[in-house]
Amino acid sequence: MNKFIKFVIVLLGLAVLYLLAGTIAKMEYPVKHEVLVSKYAQEYGLSENFVYAVMKAESNFNHEAKSGKNASGLMQIMEPTGEWIAEKLGMKDFSKEQLLTPETNIEMGCFYLSYLLDMYGGDKKRALAAYNAGHANVDSWLLNKKYSKDGVGLDVIPYPETEKYVNLVLKNEKIYNYLYRK
Repeated sequence: MNKFIKFVIVLLGLAVLYLLAGTIAKMEYPVKHEVLVSKYAQEYGLSENFVYAVMKAESNFNHEAKSGKNASGLMQIMEPTGEWIAEKLGMKDFSKEQLLTPETNIEMGCFYLSYLLDMYGGDKKRALAAYNAGHANVDSWLLNKKYSKDGVGLDVIPYPETEKYVNLVLKNEKIYNYLYRK
């Protein structure tokens, strides 16, 4: 076999491996509930990939997921937060069972992410920390020189679980942006 044919075979093999790697990665980082994510991400000014990154970290796309801290659904909304969001959105007769409904959960999660991003000037790190640990905690961290040198940026997240969560969502978002380029 001449060198050119060997070279073409190697190139074809690499192309097949590249395509397989992308397919496997998309199985690990799927897009689910696309119509709902598109609708509510657009309505609340979010990137779809950011919403997928949060859902991946929160529930791994299990709409029946419940945490040990009583958060429910795809985006893991806690009942008191759900009640607050329902009031803000003008939802009548809200019940915690609605948090297990993909449409309600995605709408509430997108609303809340947008609210937190607005609160923190678009800073995803602070907004995600607040999504996970509560905005009262983030606000107190921002007042503490140990965690925020300037009172605006969050230099240190004192809760290891929250730091891990923020890093995971941001990593997920990079992967979604690479795989789906939206």
